[in-house]
Amino acid sequence: MLSRGRTSVVSAAGVLVVLAAVGFTLGRSPHETVVARVETVSAPAAPSAPAPAPADEGPAVDPTSYDLAALPSVDVFSVLPELPLDPAPDLPPTQVLVTPTGEAAPVFAEPGSPPVARLASEQVHDGTTVPVVEQHEHWLRVLLPGRQGYPSAGVTGQATGWVRAADVTTAADPFLVTVSLSGGLRILEDGVAIYESPDLGYGTQATPTPLGRTFIMTMFTDPAAAYTRGLPIVALGVQSPTLDGFGGTDVAVTAFHFHDDRAQAVSNGCVRVDEATIAQLAALPLGTPVVITA
Repeated sequence: MLSRGRTSVVSAAGVLVVLAAVGFTLGRSPHETVVARVETVSAPAAPSAPAPAPADEGPAVDPTSYDLAALPSVDVFSVLPELPLDPAPDLPPTQVLVTPTGEAAPVFAEPGSPPVARLASEQVHDGTTVPVVEQHEHWLRVLLPGRQGYPSAGVTGQATGWVRAADVTTAADPFLVTVSLSGGLRILEDGVAIYESPDLGYGTQATPTPLGRTFIMTMFTDPAAAYTRGLPIVALGVQSPTLDGFGGTDVAVTAFHFHDDRAQAVSNGCVRVDEATIAQLAALPLGTPVVITA
């Protein structure tokens, strides 16, 4: 399992990232136009305290041992039609994060059904510590990286899935980031605002910032993205509601990043913030939930 004290967006040899003129993409396509080697940034360890036990038993326990090698991986590149979209994007998440206990945890479309994917405990682009949005004794509904489908096929929204409590480690998480595109950004700890900023840019009408619940997937720096001035890019689990990808790639990740031009509706969907705000966001644990509203 990777240490949560350092992000894993790059391997020892590095990972390629593409940045379009506005917006950014985690890249793996041979058609990339602007390629740069990225550098990791330190992130704090996820809270280690165990999460409180749920009050209700919920769906029945599933003791089955599954062949995970036969299942597709859930990561930033995955497109899995079997994964349900978030059914309640306007509700607040819980204060619980989970990480697979072993090499991977099976992911289910619903409790009691066969698994449709696996969530690895170690991935190049992180996304392995995820927030819980519904909690029962034996089952947890979590937000996931990747997509159910592409916007060009009419599919938008945050992917979710169910994991068994026995397959994951839970940790209490006091933090929540709220973004009101019309009002500003706040960081809350145990429900109390500890940081606020009204200064942000967001997506245009054609390339809007996705609304609803998501989470901090990974963070990195990219020396080739001059507009970030070397400051961290904080990538989210959700992707664009209108773009299948950027720069010839098949991913369109939404992120927080620094930019001098923060004139409201100005980006391809990323949330542009000032230097102080990106420093605050980069200090949060991976998996921290983010709620974006209009």
